[in-house]
Amino acid sequence: MTDLVVRRLLIDLQSPFARDWCGGDAFSTAFFNALSMSFPFGEQFFIDAVRDAVATLPTEVQEKHRADVRGFIGQEATHRRIHSLFNNHLESQGLVDGWTARAGKRLTLMEDADSRHALAVTAATEHFTALFAEWLLAHPEILDGAEPRLRTMWLWHSAEELEHKSVAFDIYKAAGGSDEWRKRWFRRATIMFLGDLMHQTIDNLRREKQLRKWSTWKSAVRILLSRDGLLRGNLAGWRGYLRPDFHPMQQDSSLSVRWLEDNRAQYTPVGATPEAAAAG
Repeated sequence: MTDLVVRRLLIDLQSPFARDWCGGDAFSTAFFNALSMSFPFGEQFFIDAVRDAVATLPTEVQEKHRADVRGFIGQEATHRRIHSLFNNHLESQGLVDGWTARAGKRLTLMEDADSRHALAVTAATEHFTALFAEWLLAHPEILDGAEPRLRTMWLWHSAEELEHKSVAFDIYKAAGGSDEWRKRWFRRATIMFLGDLMHQTIDNLRREKQLRKWSTWKSAVRILLSRDGLLRGNLAGWRGYLRPDFHPMQQDSSLSVRWLEDNRAQYTPVGATPEAAAAG
């Protein structure tokens, strides 16, 4: 893996945005809002899982993965901060995050478990986000009409998710995690993640009084279940995780590389001088 760059996104998230910020589409707005609600808690969970597992590894193995882990933590911490700012606006609009409380209750059940279990959940969820990221970068028209700064936020996040998609998986393997538990937690995480995502999306739609509209569910079918939809179009990628020889780097990352190259003006590397950032 190449060195992971921690980037500061050059957008203003202090100013409020419209309730129907995603091109006026009720379902996509509620869906993306639900995803964002999961990120501050989820990103911290991922950071803690990787950090705790690395601490159990021999010194020479820690050193081998040090740069990737540092980049992973830096990128995830930045995502957590950006989505916290975004979520503050959702709260002011009257939306209520129920996802974090449900996830927090589940976390208490894992407090005394082997650290590799949390890492297996992290690796599984990172695979979901990598599939979503590649899908969104391949279908940016989903964000047509979205407020430009928020469109940038989602595509930047997607690009970085593809960049660091293998870190948690590699640490899990380095920590001696078994394929049996990797697959078992992947199946469990699939049920929990999709259940929480749809639960939160439906609650967002209900609060916006968009739940019972035909146009809402027509959009849902198009986005999720069409031939190139997020769920139907990613079945092969989902199944791929269950292969004995699976590795996240088997997934193409060219769309991430291209977006980051074409959108250098939207971010600056953390710690870079203005001259270095401008030079790329």
